[in-house]
Amino acid sequence: MEQLSEGLQDGRFVRFSDKLLTSDSFRELFREGMALVEETAAYLDGDGRDESRHLSRTSALAYATESMRLTTRLMQIASWLLIQRAANDGEMNPQQAEQEKQKVKLNGARSTVPADTFLTLPDRLQELVGRTERLQQRVVLLESHFLSGAKDLDNPIANQLALLRTAFAISA
Repeated sequence: MEQLSEGLQDGRFVRFSDKLLTSDSFRELFREGMALVEETAAYLDGDGRDESRHLSRTSALAYATESMRLTTRLMQIASWLLIQRAANDGEMNPQQAEQEKQKVKLNGARSTVPADTFLTLPDRLQELVGRTERLQQRVVLLESHFLSGAKDLDNPIANQLALLRTAFAISA
């Protein structure tokens, strides 16, 4: 156990979080995130706009609220993904990337629309909101594991197991 502790202190061990952020799993997450941004934009500018015209006043207000939150959530996720990719590709050093990621609010833009009103919204919007929230949870989990790996080496085995769970959730 003493050797493990010494290895962690002198940097001889590779942090799994660093490898995960440069892996095929991250590239897949990036592609998925960017595709969801494009898909959502196309929906909101096309079919969504048409569908919103047929909603009741209450549902139309909820649609506007949810579409703004959806757009905000996606822009935050896309920002995080682009920053991370830039860091992975060497376009930013790790310190620059961390400074930029501090500006990204991954836990914001939660829905405040009552559940019964949300269910009156077009199915496609509901589906996009759900997919985006799941993507956001994955990114938040990945970032929290990355930060915990960078800051907290008290229990390296537990951290590695948690990162493995994250990796399999991302590639699933």
